[in-house]
Amino acid sequence: MNELTPPKTLQAWLSGPRIDALPSLTAMPAPALSFEFFPPKNDTLEAQLWTCVQRLAPLRPRFVSVTYGAGGSTQARTHATVTRILNETSLTPAAHLTCVGASRGEVDDVARQYWDAGVRHIVALRGDAPAGGDYVPYPGGYAYAADLVEGLRRIGEFEISVAAYPETHPTAVSADHDLDNLKRKIDAGATRAITQYFFEAETFLRFIDRAHAAGITVPIVPGILPVSNFAQVRKFSAMCGAGVPSWMATLFDGLDDDAETRRMVAAVVAAEQVRLLQANGVDEFHFYTLNRPDLTYAIAHLLGARPERAPA
Repeated sequence: MNELTPPKTLQAWLSGPRIDALPSLTAMPAPALSFEFFPPKNDTLEAQLWTCVQRLAPLRPRFVSVTYGAGGSTQARTHATVTRILNETSLTPAAHLTCVGASRGEVDDVARQYWDAGVRHIVALRGDAPAGGDYVPYPGGYAYAADLVEGLRRIGEFEISVAAYPETHPTAVSADHDLDNLKRKIDAGATRAITQYFFEAETFLRFIDRAHAAGITVPIVPGILPVSNFAQVRKFSAMCGAGVPSWMATLFDGLDDDAETRRMVAAVVAAEQVRLLQANGVDEFHFYTLNRPDLTYAIAHLLGARPERAPA
């Protein structure tokens, strides 16, 4: 290994050269990118979504995903958004699909509709329980994401992404049990895992080491959340099990009414996170855009992504 080549595992990173390797990133190729959007609830939000799509499309993401509401509550809007992306842009859409609130036949019908429309990538998720209650498998439905992955494999040769949790799913019995569940999803036929967001690079690197030790060999893509509203992120993180380090609270302290400075701080925080991951060999990132493109675009630029230029 060249002495300037950043190590790829946490153990090697802790014992080897660290951020002194960062200047070499200027010569590194831009990583693969993907972006997550959520379906609009009204005409105003639809316009906001398409502004976001148009802003990020020139970065040529590997795919863009469209979320599904709690309990499958946005099924129709998700389908409409995915179909429009497929028909009106050059982007490759990935549709979220969950086990919640539908029988196997109903979920299969949705998957076939996507296949018939030309959608070839599904993000297969168990889904959250409606109204924050305990998750209970729907009668006659797919019980868990691994079951859904198996069902999708029977319908078509989808590319299938699943969720991974570097800090453990909040309802998991243990971290090991959670990792076993990820392995079941991969063994069922998933081709990629996308992580819940996190804020410490070491969190992801430790998780990758554990996943590799468990025999998981598919790509595990870090989910990156640019923080535009720290108070909201802290509240949501408490529900989804993502840790918010104390140093972030210090950085955002006093900025509740200063949106411009908050955006600049958010850009610095996310830029340091992704550059450190890139220095440790991470070559693909999935951004949770919240349908707000500017922070994501700036961070992608720092990673080396550039818009495709029209021929002269």
